[in-house]
Amino acid sequence: MVEVTEKLWPVEVPPRVKYLRTIWAEMSRTHSHLLWLGLLADAFGFESMFLQFWRIRERVLDLLEMTTGQRVIQSVNIIGGVRRDISPEQKKICIDTLNTVRKESESLIKVLTNDYTVKSRTIGKGVLTKEQALQLGCAGPTLRGSGVREDARLTKYDAYGELNYEPVVEEAGDSYARALVRAKETLQAIDLQLEALAKLPDGEIAVRVRGNPPANEAVMRTEAPRGELFYYAKGNGTRNLERLKVRTPTFANLPSLLVMLPGCELADVPVIVLSIDPCISCTER
Repeated sequence: MVEVTEKLWPVEVPPRVKYLRTIWAEMSRTHSHLLWLGLLADAFGFESMFLQFWRIRERVLDLLEMTTGQRVIQSVNIIGGVRRDISPEQKKICIDTLNTVRKESESLIKVLTNDYTVKSRTIGKGVLTKEQALQLGCAGPTLRGSGVREDARLTKYDAYGELNYEPVVEEAGDSYARALVRAKETLQAIDLQLEALAKLPDGEIAVRVRGNPPANEAVMRTEAPRGELFYYAKGNGTRNLERLKVRTPTFANLPSLLVMLPGCELADVPVIVLSIDPCISCTER
């Protein structure tokens, strides 16, 4: 929302701001995917593994709280920059914690993705072909799990154009493929944070923006954990926007269930629905 508003002026934010926003975005992706992996384990009755994923997630939430002041929903971005900076001491804590989180996550992910029960309940279940995913307008891991190399981060917003990034894509299009995408993205998100922290430039964390948004319109696409978030804003020269439109990834992915669920076994319904990582509160607004 902040970045689409910045485009209305337009406002060019300092390089350090782009890196800080990227770090926090990937922290959010990490904790979101760890939450989902825990829920996947819970869907199979693996309660201990469920708690282990969420235990690791707590470390990431602690980093978000330390650096932004909030654990899940970060209100750290402002028009023209960010409210907070990452100090050298916090940077070291982040690097040490993320290395630990990566090691623990990788070990647990291997157990989950190689488990016989998990494979038997996900491979070949809830198949969404590449053509169907494109036709239905899917987004995020749901789309990439069907073999489509599409990710808003490829537009190189924030600092993504300066980081070593390549979308995670799986070809099978089933529940297992979507799980693999999120599992691999969890580790990739940690690597992106470590790279961004290593390359974090010095400089200001905000520029002053005066006046009201001009009579202009702008579009901004960002890659949230569940997929592409689409923002459209139209200004009219006053302090109030004339038009604001937000499309969430769950809204884009829900139609895929109409393809994946018919004909499946009843016991597979919870896992197939979970495989698109639905956030109903994002959709029923």
